[in-house]
Amino acid sequence: MDDLKELLYDTCSSLGIELHEVQVEQLLKYMELLKEWNKKFNLTRITDDREVIIKHFADSLAIIKTGEVPEKCYAIDVGTGAGFPGIPLKIYYPEIHMTLLDSLKKRVGFLSEVIKQLNLKGIDAVHGRAEDIARDVNHRERYDLCLSRAVAPMNVLCEYCLPFLKVGGTMVAMKGRNVDEEIEDSMKALDILGGQYISTFKYQLPPDIIHCAVIVRKKRSTPGKYPRKAGTPEKNPL
Repeated sequence: MDDLKELLYDTCSSLGIELHEVQVEQLLKYMELLKEWNKKFNLTRITDDREVIIKHFADSLAIIKTGEVPEKCYAIDVGTGAGFPGIPLKIYYPEIHMTLLDSLKKRVGFLSEVIKQLNLKGIDAVHGRAEDIARDVNHRERYDLCLSRAVAPMNVLCEYCLPFLKVGGTMVAMKGRNVDEEIEDSMKALDILGGQYISTFKYQLPPDIIHCAVIVRKKRSTPGKYPRKAGTPEKNPL
């Protein structure tokens, strides 16, 4: 366990992110729950301790260095899966109010158990599809920050995410190394949905993994007919 703590400290420190002891304890407890639940149903293909720390925890926390993740805000993690990046960010910034959204009930059950076991406050796990939840008045254009990691191509992701954001809010889309073509293909969707591409933040995970965070700003309200009904954005992107 001491080796894992050291790896977690060192990996995050290499990204310019300093953890304190309570955060490390929470992240390692989260990892144990992830591995335990993963035996019952598939939450992640990444189960090696070192890979979980680098490819899930450090990757999630790296987007703090974009400067686009406030310490206090209302955030939603769309298609959160096993809780990435939402739960690590909540652990790092306890005053963020985080909503974790996923379409599979089993994953939401796991997320609820993590929230309970880590005694996290100001965080909710919601079951549903983005296209449906974004039409709910309790969620539509209510968030300062919308996060998504490896969920869909940018032109589809914009339709999932932008309806959740207030005007002036920020979308952070976590992607692999090559995103230029995706960004180009999303320009029409951004224009229709009220978003504007701002920048791409590139970062390196040990030893030589390059990932990107695509930053989009909500410039105007999303037209009421978006998002379209569940399944349509994926089948017929804007």
